[in-house]
Amino acid sequence: MKTNCPNGNLTEARIRKLLLSSEDLPRLEFLPYMGLRPASVLIPIFCSEREWHLLLTRRTESVNDHKGQVSFPGGASEAGDASPEITALREAQEEIGINPGDVTVLGKLPAQPTISKFLVTPVVGRIPWPYEFKLSSEEVERVFSIPLSWLAMPGHFEERPYMLPDGNLHPVIFFKIYDGEVLWGISARMTVILLKTLKLVN
Repeated sequence: MKTNCPNGNLTEARIRKLLLSSEDLPRLEFLPYMGLRPASVLIPIFCSEREWHLLLTRRTESVNDHKGQVSFPGGASEAGDASPEITALREAQEEIGINPGDVTVLGKLPAQPTISKFLVTPVVGRIPWPYEFKLSSEEVERVFSIPLSWLAMPGHFEERPYMLPDGNLHPVIFFKIYDGEVLWGISARMTVILLKTLKLVN
């Protein structure tokens, strides 16, 4: 597998280095969130047509949480999971058929609390491309990708108030429509954190 993608100076080695530096980003004080259940997602990236792309899924309407939403493959940690990386790889295999051995883990982003009462660790991993996915019909409706360059374009995302089921307003990030899909919510926030970590946006 090639380790570089001709997209400016954003090589795989630089991505690894920048992800390590994400430990210096302001982190949430997790003590108030101790009741949250640990979970992980895999943020898959791949190189195609000389640039990096982000792989995403659209969930089915039959899942328990985030029905029909755009998301990264992932889920709750299980008793046998020794690390957030193992959780993310296991869930990605279950949901879209990515073999864990095909993923090159590049690093992690700070864990994020969700309104569905999870504390989610985003694990960034490179996957081969093209790839033959095997979707879980119960969990995933579709997989698609968005170039990092498109995600980072000025005006392609914004933060605006969103009313939660309890009636409270909460700031939520929304991206513009891409390929008929809207990336928003916690997955959009993780994407923006990734873009900031990789110095693609301020």
